[in-house]
Amino acid sequence: MRFGMVIDLKRCFGCRACVAACKIENMVQPGNFWNFVIEYEQGKYPNVRKIFVPMNCMHCENPPCMKACPEKAITKNEYGIVLINYDKCKGRKYCIAACPYGVIHFIDKERTFYEGHKIPYETLPPEAKHPLHRKKPCIAEKCTLCWHRIEKALKEGKKPGLDYDSSPACVPVCPANARFFGDLDDPNSEVSKLIAEKRAIPLKREYGTKPQVYYII
Repeated sequence: MRFGMVIDLKRCFGCRACVAACKIENMVQPGNFWNFVIEYEQGKYPNVRKIFVPMNCMHCENPPCMKACPEKAITKNEYGIVLINYDKCKGRKYCIAACPYGVIHFIDKERTFYEGHKIPYETLPPEAKHPLHRKKPCIAEKCTLCWHRIEKALKEGKKPGLDYDSSPACVPVCPANARFFGDLDDPNSEVSKLIAEKRAIPLKREYGTKPQVYYII
């Protein structure tokens, strides 16, 4: 299995439900975003339309961030998902400089969602959280395709991408049904069919990173 995502730009209308779902699911601290939306205009007046491009980690087959990290804190697991080991990361930011998509972020200091006090989740000890949620100051962080969900689904014998709990949080919340997740190695999966039938393409192919996130344009 090699997991990836397809995003349909023809359907996306910039509601940013994916951004909110990601932030809540992964407790991404204020000021950082694992999912964000680039917005721009296309055309000339009076024939102008807005284009929305959701962005998250591309989970490249050939990730430059992994090569750039001197601590070897970034790895790619057997399912093609690129992850950061927070215990190994020294916050040197080489990964941020190497990423051509601008999707790796840096935690400069601990920030709480409400100034002056912590919500219950923020008071939990690190060992009570999934390793990918044990974030701390002076490390890099990014989208994990909600690996904690996918990992759980695989352990339970479920096929990731089939329901809410076994998909990245950004996928099922999309009201326009513009996001799809599944096995890129399965020719019969929804993502594989969309890539073939809709001619979905990855971004910045010229960099040779071979992203596993595709866009229908």
